[in-house]
Amino acid sequence: MTTAVAPSAALTAEDRCDRCGAQAYLRVELASGGELLFCAHHAREHGDALKDIAVRFHDETHKLTDKPAPAVD
Repeated sequence: MTTAVAPSAALTAEDRCDRCGAQAYLRVELASGGELLFCAHHAREHGDALKDIAVRFHDETHKLTDKPAPAVD
C-alpha cells in the first residue's frame, strides 16, 4: 500500500514564529501530527533539537536572501 503525502502549503506573512511572533520561514511537522513554525533565527537556534522530533521540514529561509527579479517596463 502506498500513501500519498500532500506537499506543504507555502508559508505566508500571516504565519508567525511560535517562539517570538516574527514571520515564520520554517514549518516543522511532528510525528504526533502537530506542527511548529519558526523564524529563521529560532530555526537555527533549535535546529539540532528539531531534527530529533521532526518527520518533515518545509524550509523557506532562502526567501531572506533571494534577490527579486527586475521589473519589466
